[in-house]
Amino acid sequence: MERKAFGRTGRQVSEIGMGTYYDPLWIAKAFLGWRSGSGEKIAALKSGLDAGVTLINSAEIYGSEPLVAKALEGRKREELFVSTKVWSIHLHRDAIKRALAKSLGRLKLSYVDLYLIHFPNPRVPIGETMAGMEDLIREGKVLHAGVSNFNIDQLRAANEALPKSQLASVELEYNLRNRRVETDILPYCDREGIALLAYFPLAHGKLVSDSRLRALCSRLGKTPSQLALRWLATKPNVFPIPRASRQAHVEENVGASGWELSQSDASELESIFR
Repeated sequence: MERKAFGRTGRQVSEIGMGTYYDPLWIAKAFLGWRSGSGEKIAALKSGLDAGVTLINSAEIYGSEPLVAKALEGRKREELFVSTKVWSIHLHRDAIKRALAKSLGRLKLSYVDLYLIHFPNPRVPIGETMAGMEDLIREGKVLHAGVSNFNIDQLRAANEALPKSQLASVELEYNLRNRRVETDILPYCDREGIALLAYFPLAHGKLVSDSRLRALCSRLGKTPSQLALRWLATKPNVFPIPRASRQAHVEENVGASGWELSQSDASELESIFR
């Protein structure tokens, strides 16, 4: 698994990560203490870690933090880049600290590499939330701050609300079928050195069965998933985080790393999904 710089953090992380959002029903069951298929999901995460994936993404609302903890057992902490997200009702200065303490307990970690606001909350000033983030950074419980599902104006405001540190990442949907971030957010991230975590990189699985990819896949000897992930990973500040729920899928996704996608092939892909 190849690594690249994660924005301006100075960290080198795997160019492809693993996401741990499964589905709303699974989240509802996890809230009640029933995490169905946990063994399979933990095995999938372990498979990715064994293959060199260092970037793992979770959230307090997902219910998957205990699974991440299991997968990380026995691993060298300094080689990992673990991110999780705080839910939008926990964005007051004291609330964000309490939420992180609970996430750390579930993850069985003393700190997270990246802590993201899951969704903006217009009822809580971004300055108050980021003051809480900077408290956590100063205490060593968070190494880097980020946001998720923010539009360009919200992203700028969040970045400007961190006077003592810097915004490290934004998490948004980005794939061949949904390229809206290229309009304003991705250029802003490139200028500011902000890494973009690309969720739904396979467009909810729609790219896996897209007939338009087949000819190019056949010529390159890659699967649609590998081609779609490779296209994202070639971008300097973009890190796709496909869902890690099955070991076979993770092993296939890992195959998106370690080979070159030519500019002509990338242009062909982009023209197909223009």
